[in-house]
Amino acid sequence: MLREDIEGERDMTFDLSDNQPVGGKEFLSFFVGGQLFGIPVLQVQDVISSEPVAPIPLSPQEILGSINLRGRIVTVVDLHFVLSLERPDTVGDQHNVVVECGDEAYSLQVDDVGEVLMLNDADFEACPSTLDKEWRRVSSGLYRIKEGLLIVLDVPMIVERSYEAAA
Repeated sequence: MLREDIEGERDMTFDLSDNQPVGGKEFLSFFVGGQLFGIPVLQVQDVISSEPVAPIPLSPQEILGSINLRGRIVTVVDLHFVLSLERPDTVGDQHNVVVECGDEAYSLQVDDVGEVLMLNDADFEACPSTLDKEWRRVSSGLYRIKEGLLIVLDVPMIVERSYEAAA
């Protein structure tokens, strides 16, 4: 359900321990290679439009380089490479979804940023066995929404995969 669709359905109970609606979570949705993905909003530090990326010599292919975000060096991860998706022929502005993993900041480079979606925990499904093996490795599950499938990415697994490629 899109955020606008649920505005009238805000009669939810909140668990005061974590300020989340009971039975639901918010996800930032974004597109990579035409596919809809999402990550929990609480993992998102920032969303910025295209920034010049400084290459990092001898880095693995999934690492595009780094950007300077208000004086902080942020490693840019190429989700097209991680997910084995082709880049669009017409390269427009890419977007950077900045996340924190451990004590480091990472930018997940995406094609376009969508909406913040409130999704019900009861609608969450495990990754089906028919999902690509690499996608299963870096995702925690999916939601079936009216726009199609929203695949929930596991940010720590994406970062871990990048480090494994460097070893």
